[in-house]
Formats: sequence, structure tokens, C-alpha cells
Amino acid sequence: MAGIKQFNEDEALERAMHVFWWQGYGNTSMPDLAKATGVQRGSLYHAYGDKQNIFLLAFARYQQRYLANVREHMRLEDPHAALHAYFAYVIASMSEPVPMLDGTPSSRTRGCLTTKIATDETAMDEPVRQALRGMLDGLAEVLEQRLSRPDAKARLTLPPKEAARLLVAFTRGNVVMERIYGVDELQATASSLIQVLFKRS
Repeated sequence: MAGIKQFNEDEALERAMHVFWWQGYGNTSMPDLAKATGVQRGSLYHAYGDKQNIFLLAFARYQQRYLANVREHMRLEDPHAALHAYFAYVIASMSEPVPMLDGTPSSRTRGCLTTKIATDETAMDEPVRQALRGMLDGLAEVLEQRLSRPDAKARLTLPPKEAARLLVAFTRGNVVMERIYGVDELQATASSLIQVLFKRS
């Protein structure tokens, strides 16, 4: 990033992330990002190069924060409770209203940023694909680490790696279901999966 930025980078990237979340990747333009961040287009180009690089930087911040929250829930002593807490976090996150470009709340829930970008054909350049894979692989790793502990591993119906992979795939499907059903349905379905993953005592 050449030059000295004359703006708050954390704030600018946070606002940029919300633009991508609201509009998707393909429908977001540099003028949109300039308007939302309050940074002139020329300054954005000078600091970051292009839209893709802005997305990658904003997404990296999102990934770090998301995985940190998942790790926090995975610290619960009981693995069953940890997975319930994980799903509660995921469902609450996708069910939050996404702010409009002017910052005001909307009636639209925000869904999942990763899934929204993954289903946008215009976003599928390799750097973006690698970022999305990094997010999903990182999530699977956090889950696998917790499920590999003796208290969880002995109770699982699947090896930890396979269980973690199933959980990640399930949450992607839950994002789609969220567009149709309410929170109660999502939580009930998540509870059913947790029952399937653990042996009956």
C-alpha cells in the first residue's frame, strides 16, 4: 500500500465490508465504496489498488473476528454445549439486520458474507476463492480441534475431521434456510444434527 493514508483504515474497511455484505461483490463498485467509506475514489485506488484488494482486506478482518468468536464458544467444557453455543452464534450472526449503505438499519437479515460471495459468479477469481476457502478451512480446523479432545472424540459418531467438515457444510445450508424460515426452525435443525453427531449415552 503506497503512500500515507489520510483516513482511518479500520473504519474504512469495516464500512467496505458492509457494502459487500449488502450488495454482493459484483454489484459493488469503487464509487459505492468511496461513498460508504467517505474516502475519495482516487485515495482508495492509491491505497489499495482495486476493488478486489479492498474486499480481500475487509474479508480478512471479518474472518479473524468470526473465527475468534467461534474459538471462544469452543472453549466450553462440555462439547455438546460448545456446539449448541456455536450454532447459536452462527444463527444470531446471519439473522442480524444488515445496515444499508447510509448506515441505517434495514428489515433484511444479512445472512453469511462468505456464502453470499461464494454464490456470486462475478467474485470467483482465484484470490477470492482462496480467501473463501481459507475461511471455511479455518472454521473446520477450529471445530476439529475441539472435537478431537478426548471428552468429545469418545462420544462422536464420526471421526473429528469428518464431523467438523459436516458441521461447516451444514452451516452453509442453514444460511439458505434462513432466507425462508425463522430462528426457531434453524435452532431446531441444528439441535437435530448435534444429536446425530453424538452417541446416545
